[in-house]
Amino acid sequence: MNMDAITDKALLRAPAELVRPSMEEAMDAVRTLLRWAGDDPAREGLIDTPKRVAKAYREFFAGYEMDPVAELSRTFEDVQGYDDIVMLRDIDVESHCEHHMVPILGKAHVAYMPTNRVVGISKIARVVEIFGKRLQTQETMTAQVADCITEALRPAGVAVLIDAKHQCMTTRGVHHKNVATITTQFTGVFKTDRELKDRFLRLAGYN
Repeated sequence: MNMDAITDKALLRAPAELVRPSMEEAMDAVRTLLRWAGDDPAREGLIDTPKRVAKAYREFFAGYEMDPVAELSRTFEDVQGYDDIVMLRDIDVESHCEHHMVPILGKAHVAYMPTNRVVGISKIARVVEIFGKRLQTQETMTAQVADCITEALRPAGVAVLIDAKHQCMTTRGVHHKNVATITTQFTGVFKTDRELKDRFLRLAGYN
């Protein structure tokens, strides 16, 4: 498999050529949106809002400044003969929809089948967090997590399931508050071995 193609397809690393606007330019953009919403950015309650929003955006989208592959660079080969899946369940997903820039909130379940190395379990959750802190579609994020683990660890297979609610559906548009979106990505043995895939789904709570 062409790993360059995986990197290009999944945007594992944020584009390097983009130049960020200044803080003041970001704050001016917020003032414009406040006026677009019908309010006065100069009134007392909104005077500091542009600064707060700009700072919040740096936190919401901090994933653009992080390399998820690098998070998995420190691996361990001594696993004392362990030869089964490594799985993290119920990883918090906090992201933003790239279409409306409103929150995507849910859980991720991630597993991989090691070959000759494993990684600290917190690093898998960190990868989910990094991709979450970018503008996303859930489908893309699911593929990104799987491709990142594949590139960094070269496992026998990866399984990713994300179950999330999108506020672009719950607070606007169709206003369906209880609709959850489930996306999955299976590679290697999780794709070819039905029993292994089913075990992952059971462990994730999806019978």
